[in-house]
Amino acid sequence: MDARREASGECLACDLASGAARLPGGRVHQTESWVVEHCIGPLGVGTLLVKPFRHVVHIAELTDAESAEIGPLLRRVAAAVEEVVRPEQVYVCLWSHSGGTPGHLHFVVQPATRDLMERFDGYGPKLQMAMFTDGAMPDEAAVEAICARFRAQLNTAGPTS
Repeated sequence: MDARREASGECLACDLASGAARLPGGRVHQTESWVVEHCIGPLGVGTLLVKPFRHVVHIAELTDAESAEIGPLLRRVAAAVEEVVRPEQVYVCLWSHSGGTPGHLHFVVQPATRDLMERFDGYGPKLQMAMFTDGAMPDEAAVEAICARFRAQLNTAGPTS
């Protein structure tokens, strides 16, 4: 079943972080303020989301503590994606809309492989839009397996900062 349809509250991101909605692959990593999870959308196996535990809609709403953690954490997560997936590039972008309305902000950390760029005939935003248009959801067994590899990588990478 699609995890997006299992949300019990008004914010899917909060439901996934709290365990109220099923999250394939489970929690990959966390800091005091941020959680790392595998993307439940069609952006491919190995795409991670980094989002605050607290429901935050705008970057300007981040606390000093949340702000201090995010740069080093994004660097570590991108390094883990590079190490595990070995893509040509790792895209890191902020998304925070749901149905055209600002929602729980999250950073997408996506491996851009040559295979994906050739299959979807694009890169950057064009690649991401083509993947959404295609709508293919990642295989849950593959998500479980790669999340285990990400956990091992992030848990041995040392402190967040």
